[in-house]
Amino acid sequence: MPDIRPFPRAAEAGQAPSHEVPLQATSLDIWQQKYCLRDQQGRPVDRDIEATYERVARAIAAVEASADLREHWGERFLWALREGAIPAGRILSNAGAGAHKADTSTINCTVSDTLNDSMEGILSKNMEAGLTLKAGCGIGYEFSTLRPAGAHVAGAGARTSGPLSFMDIFDKTCLTVSSAGGRRGAQMATFDVSHPDVLDFIRAKREPGRLRQFNLSLLITDEFMQAVQADEQWPLVFPIKATSIAEAEAKAGDDPIVWRDWPCNDGYLSNERGEVACRVYREVPARHIWQTIMSSTYDYAEPGFILIDRVNEMNNNWFCESIRATNPCVTGDSWVHTNQGPRQVLELVNHPFLARVDGVDHA
Repeated sequence: MPDIRPFPRAAEAGQAPSHEVPLQATSLDIWQQKYCLRDQQGRPVDRDIEATYERVARAIAAVEASADLREHWGERFLWALREGAIPAGRILSNAGAGAHKADTSTINCTVSDTLNDSMEGILSKNMEAGLTLKAGCGIGYEFSTLRPAGAHVAGAGARTSGPLSFMDIFDKTCLTVSSAGGRRGAQMATFDVSHPDVLDFIRAKREPGRLRQFNLSLLITDEFMQAVQADEQWPLVFPIKATSIAEAEAKAGDDPIVWRDWPCNDGYLSNERGEVACRVYREVPARHIWQTIMSSTYDYAEPGFILIDRVNEMNNNWFCESIRATNPCVTGDSWVHTNQGPRQVLELVNHPFLARVDGVDHA
């Protein structure tokens, strides 16, 4: 790392403490457990919180071209840290720590690429997930790209156990990998509301101990909300691997075929609009799904509710991507813009507040 002259300690620099409230015992305990850099024998490398700030400031400033610039910006980053501008946890834990934990990341949250509906695709993403979690990052995935339980697997001559059983594999990977580090792994699973296994996904956490390394969220479309409002039947669908409409109809048998937007079209039959041919497995009342969501959310605080069409409408990269997954949920140190200015989530829990988005306040 480029050389930086030692930073003056706050007391040496004649700076008065900017915080009227001293660090509490809980704060020091969290620092010692999660953010204090240690060597392979578990001995502290950061002798105190000030040393952690210096390590982070020096690492962030290391990209500058000259020693003078590195010192200039290092001092300013250090000032910001002392004044309470605390970065994401992986930055605080891992920036400047390469000599002691070279394989870690300064990125808190990531999202997986599309899970392809094949054994190779699923297991390759599981390996990527394990390496991502090992580096200390959280990760999100969409699992509704995997065929529903009971669907035929041509290469194996058998029936698949469905996406939730593969989610169990990712769950165990997260639990195993995170147990080797100082931070609990974080995963987010999203799932389309039109998938044939959607009700199983909604109810998954009613089973004791299942998917405890996941946050769960449903991808809710405008079309589904309209079906709920109109009290209509809701088709549960999944793409058909076919090269022609005749082949798709033959595979669907007596079930209808509809065209739907899909995150990938590899091996699926597509029309001129880019939609893929989907088999309608069955129809259920939209309000039944709605009530199941509401009941589970009330009882278990999950699944979450992502208005995915709205998300993509507001995505500045709408022309080159379609969002289908998100990183794990907001943490207590995340900042929220309110009508009283920026506040951390922990300050807002159990207190009424107005969130300000694009200049408009929302309760």
